[in-house]
Amino acid sequence: MTGPSASGGHYGEALFEPEHPQESERIDAAALVYDPVTTGRLRALIPGPGARCLEVGAGTGTVVRWLLDEAEVTEVVALDRDTGGLDALTDPRLRVVTADLRDESLDLGGFDLVHARFVLMHLPERRQLVSRLGRWLNPGGWLVLGDAVEVPNPLDTSSAYRRTMDAMWRALRSTIGTDTSDVPAYPHFLRDEGLRNVAGELVCPPLVAGGPLARFWSETLDRMRPALEEIGRVDSAVVEEALAYLASPRLAELGPGMLMAWGRRP
Repeated sequence: MTGPSASGGHYGEALFEPEHPQESERIDAAALVYDPVTTGRLRALIPGPGARCLEVGAGTGTVVRWLLDEAEVTEVVALDRDTGGLDALTDPRLRVVTADLRDESLDLGGFDLVHARFVLMHLPERRQLVSRLGRWLNPGGWLVLGDAVEVPNPLDTSSAYRRTMDAMWRALRSTIGTDTSDVPAYPHFLRDEGLRNVAGELVCPPLVAGGPLARFWSETLDRMRPALEEIGRVDSAVVEEALAYLASPRLAELGPGMLMAWGRRP
């Protein structure tokens, strides 16, 4: 689920096209790391058997599968601009909606749980969309948001890894509008929408050479090489050094993490 940048680009079009042969593998590498965190939180919040849930930005369907298999839901609505990753799912409780979250004509009904992970950070209208998602909650329903937060090493401003990661964020913002600067404010956004029991947590999973998170970032950086050089202003030698570092036993970084925030509609 993606939105345009100032230059009109979209996630899935300007970058990270879903038809790329490695795209599903790249997404699933991140899911392998973050799904246990996500599903642990959702398990604690789902009101009980019979819940109606909305998964925004369903991707390859890992969270959708968990909701169907583990959460005793009545219905899961999976919303995304590209829903090809859900073609193999045939559960009668699943409703797949191929649409843009920003489409004002969307009428999906009310939900006991609304979850969006790594979605709003790519949408310039994220603050308005938090309001929209909150309005889709049934009384007692939970809104759960998860997006990326980076905690860079303040003592490192010049290594190949740091320069490449900084270039990545610049290129993402310029190309497809990605912006994580207000992610730490998500708990305040939920509070300001009138939600109760608001809380948040930041999880930075281990970044280990050969592990799924290192594979995710390596594939991401490799796929972004032209944008890193043209927009991010790093040359190919720096990118190569950063990729080698991510695969090296010398790797010693606190990688980008995920902030989750949640709140309940009274």
